[in-house]
Amino acid sequence: MNYDRKWWKEAVVYQIYPKSFQDSNGDGIGDLNGIISRLDEIRALGIQVIWLSPVYKSPNIDNGYDISDYRSIHPDYGNMDDMERLIREAQARQIKIIMDLVINHTSDQHPWFQASRDPQSPYRDYYYWRQSVNGELPNNWTSFFGEKCWEYDNVSGEYYLHLFAKEQPDLNYHNAKVLAEIKDIMRFWLDKGIAGFRCDVINIIYKSSLDNGKKKMILTGSEHYLSQEGNHAILRELRHDVLKDYDCMTVGETVFVTPEMGNALCAPEREELDMIFSFEHMETDQFLVKWFKRKFNPELFAKVISKWQVEVDWNAIYLENHDQPRSVSRFGNEDKYWEKSSKLLATMLLTLKGTPFIYQGQEIGMTNFDYADMSELKDVESFNIARLATRLHIPKAYIWKMMKRCSRDNARTPMQWTREENAGFSEGVPWIKINKNHTKINYQDQDNSSNSVLNYYRKMIALRANNQSLIYGNFKLHKTTKGIFIYSRHFEKEVITIILNFSKRTHTVNTTGSVLISNYDKQYFDGILLPYEAVVLKSKA
Repeated sequence: MNYDRKWWKEAVVYQIYPKSFQDSNGDGIGDLNGIISRLDEIRALGIQVIWLSPVYKSPNIDNGYDISDYRSIHPDYGNMDDMERLIREAQARQIKIIMDLVINHTSDQHPWFQASRDPQSPYRDYYYWRQSVNGELPNNWTSFFGEKCWEYDNVSGEYYLHLFAKEQPDLNYHNAKVLAEIKDIMRFWLDKGIAGFRCDVINIIYKSSLDNGKKKMILTGSEHYLSQEGNHAILRELRHDVLKDYDCMTVGETVFVTPEMGNALCAPEREELDMIFSFEHMETDQFLVKWFKRKFNPELFAKVISKWQVEVDWNAIYLENHDQPRSVSRFGNEDKYWEKSSKLLATMLLTLKGTPFIYQGQEIGMTNFDYADMSELKDVESFNIARLATRLHIPKAYIWKMMKRCSRDNARTPMQWTREENAGFSEGVPWIKINKNHTKINYQDQDNSSNSVLNYYRKMIALRANNQSLIYGNFKLHKTTKGIFIYSRHFEKEVITIILNFSKRTHTVNTTGSVLISNYDKQYFDGILLPYEAVVLKSKA
């Protein structure tokens, strides 16, 4: 275990999806001034870092992940003065801000892309432009959004590559000028005082070739761009030429990685990323792709988490984000055991090895949406998948079941601040519908209740901050069964043991020689583990 002390190892990160966090001007869209108005609440939670999802200028085809100007703020969120004030106000509360670095692709409205449509433009080679091959697409690749990867442009007379939506053309890193542009963008934001970047789909930005891929059920062609050596070279160059000059952190969103591949991206001696978001534990409840769910298996979930804890020195720990369904709806029991499930997941998140990431609303146990049909969705990926499923003759009722369990809009319903109309999010009409359960699940009520999910998160964040074992301790797995997950953290002569019950059954466990330091709101623990209960114990090695 590496005990090298870093501020980003000791921090807890809070992800804000700005569009759905807090609206300050009544237009129904969250904004920067809304975030500023809630910084005290974020600080009261015990947060040291905010990850701010994209606020750049964008057509919002993919809710900000299609950037048309990396140096401008989208008018929906405010302006650069507001952004600079957010950075200052956060710093005044000892909160750092990291921003999304979306550099696999831009928007098709970005000036680079618009210029590149002219075959004679110096920007032509900023993107992948190709002619058809014998009347067919340039290759047989498929995209992450359930489409073909090539779009024909009438102005250019050729096709361009897009691994995501057709409005998100991929950048070409075989052109050194592209990387130089990215370095300048990173310096621009670091000089404004941000503390690092969450790097979007960062292990697929380099395409070694555009040859046809081996046909697969999902993502044909990925062998030509997944974690290529050219990708590693780019990350090392960004570290050496930009990041090393700042006291900052990087966390990479990395797709289809194994622990070995993860270490190649974030082992300290590699000098690439500081940590990554891996997805294997988030894939334990699916068949092949996220849209085909299977029953949650706590034992498989625990085994995958434990594998990554053992095999990767330091990682980002998370259960939710803007792309994932709500964790209590997914890994807990949101009906009879909603509160206990929420606290159980909080216990696990904040006692595993790595930097914990909390997604807005997770700290109050927000659940998946309660929408009635497709007309209430906003997510481009969901609509693309629904169209594909329709073409495959999947029944309409099953398609809607897929949406309810898997749509990214589950995480994008507005933050539930109060039980009042629009949940205290906006005085206008929210851009996406509020979950009706905000009358029962909201920040205001939980702030005033000592036994609430919110106050349990505060307690666990403080517990982590005050116990070096929960930050720098080694991880040791003790037991995984169909419902029980037991592990411990070891630091110097102290051991902290965590016992989690993911089942409706009561279990008996032996805790001889241990002192209780967290057990929801009880003052004792007699070895009887109730349904969805979590226990944290301390002992000497």
